Amino acid sequence: MLKSSFGKQKLIPIPGSGRGPLDKTVPNEPGLKCPSCSRRVMEMELKEHKLCPHCGHHFPLNARERLEIIADSGSFQEFEVGLRSINTLEFPGYDEKMTQAINETGLSEAIITGKATVGGYPCVLGIMDPGFMMGSMGSVVGEKVCRAMERAIELKIALIIFTASGGARMQEGMLSLLQMAKTTAVLGRFHQEGLLYISIITNPTTGGVSASFASLADIILAEPGALIGFAGPRVIKQTISETLPAGFQKAEFMLGHGMLDCIVERGQLKKTLELFLRLHGGEKNG
Repeated sequence: MLKSSFGKQKLIPIPGSGRGPLDKTVPNEPGLKCPSCSRRVMEMELKEHKLCPHCGHHFPLNARERLEIIADSGSFQEFEVGLRSINTLEFPGYDEKMTQAINETGLSEAIITGKATVGGYPCVLGIMDPGFMMGSMGSVVGEKVCRAMERAIELKIALIIFTASGGARMQEGMLSLLQMAKTTAVLGRFHQEGLLYISIITNPTTGGVSASFASLADIILAEPGALIGFAGPRVIKQTISETLPAGFQKAEFMLGHGMLDCIVERGQLKKTLELFLRLHGGEKNG
């Protein structure tokens, strides 16, 4: 698994707020400073989209929060509930890390999948959660992605996946790396059916996820400022001993180099998805 500081953002405490040096949860309490503009952000100002009211910085969302702002109310029917990884390689400490992630997030793995409607249009949704072991891709994450693709093929509806990942899960070794080829192979069958696949890349999407299903969609969107790449910029700089361009691997840089179709602010994302689903010939339920 790629080690990165981007999976859980550091939030600078305001003196006198009584907060510790690092808040590991989604920022939803008063007394925070925005990591981008350093201005004070109150809970009521973040609202449901978790955007800085001063600069528009996109704070992290967990999978359930993102689901609430994308899927139509009450439409989500989750697949593979409770499916979770096991410590096949008997990697030291893996069981404890999994238990901690489950307790902290309330999820069984780093992605939730299911059927939903977006603006009335049916689709299969996959949403990765960066708070679950940095959104790392192990065998179960890959399996849930593949099953979501297969369910979309069966139902003949669009597939939408939100990615957020620090890379392959090192505790599963080669089993995690195999998920790159596995998801890519199933996605090949999905494309042969002529169905629509939309990938929305959020911060950060790196490693095996970025090198497989995140980058193989018909339409690739990203949130502003998202880090996108295989290895992180620090690792690349240390490897090639060269100074990287400003904003290297950020969504804006990737858009300028033809790696994305569009950058969409979170508040406009649901309307954008509705538009693509309608243009692709989707039929509303009811």
